[in-house]
Amino acid sequence: MSDTSNPNSEAVHQYLLDLQKTICERLEALDGGGAFIADSWDRPEGGGGISRVISDGNVFEKGGVNFSRVTGAQMPPSATAHRPHLAGAPWQAMGVSLVMHPKNPYVPTSHANVRFFIATPKDSEPVWWFGGGYDLTPYYGFDEDCRHWHETARNACLPFGPDIYPRYKQWCDEYFYLRHRQEPRGVGGLFFDDHNTGHFDEDFGLMQAVGSSFVAAYEPIVRRRKDHPWGQRERDFQLYRRGRYVEFNLVYDRGTLFGLQSGGRTESILMSLPPLVRWDYEWRPEPGTEEARLTEHFLTGRNWLEDDDAQ
Repeated sequence: MSDTSNPNSEAVHQYLLDLQKTICERLEALDGGGAFIADSWDRPEGGGGISRVISDGNVFEKGGVNFSRVTGAQMPPSATAHRPHLAGAPWQAMGVSLVMHPKNPYVPTSHANVRFFIATPKDSEPVWWFGGGYDLTPYYGFDEDCRHWHETARNACLPFGPDIYPRYKQWCDEYFYLRHRQEPRGVGGLFFDDHNTGHFDEDFGLMQAVGSSFVAAYEPIVRRRKDHPWGQRERDFQLYRRGRYVEFNLVYDRGTLFGLQSGGRTESILMSLPPLVRWDYEWRPEPGTEEARLTEHFLTGRNWLEDDDAQ
């Protein structure tokens, strides 16, 4: 993962701040009633960030868009498990991470993250990489929404090579998988980490393409579904399925583990959790229902662009 170009941390920092601002403005306009409240914070160990949170809006029951730039004297265990050569190295991480939990069960939950990490081992050149992606978690699925989501992701990746989307789509399917439930968390999207080709500008460009395409991927879906009629049955199913989201974030998510182990700000780290959730013992959907169709048709890791790819 050696670098042949000079990483420009300040350029990444400015892009991330602009991205957070742009996303919040677009989602706030989409909600039409709620507003993001900004909360700036400092981290005693080094660095800080800005958390922007929306609650009880017209569309979004809860959502947050976090920016952080933090530093540490030693890499935490969650980061060195597959990078043992960086144990003990001072590090710096910055990124924007968001999760949106809509009110209407027909509007899917969405998650996105773009990040930059740099560590400096003793007597060695800095080691840096980019990561990120976005994924969609519907409760009641629609084929056209899934195709649009993945088409937007593919188009964002295409300038960087035809292999980028297929590889990072598969990585997303594998990463956002609840092994104890033997099911995907949602319908996937993109996930990548450790991305360093040795060309900073190109790799930074990929991160920007992913981050800047999130609203284009999500906004049309929200507009199509936000006024769909729903009742208590759909609400109960939404709360039940949100339990899967909580299970993944607390058991498997690397970002959550890294944040907690590195002494991060707990309120910002756990911002991704939904405001309300339920677990029902041994609950099963009735066969032939839309609730059953979620796992049978949508949560399958399928190629949503297979018709396009065949053309």
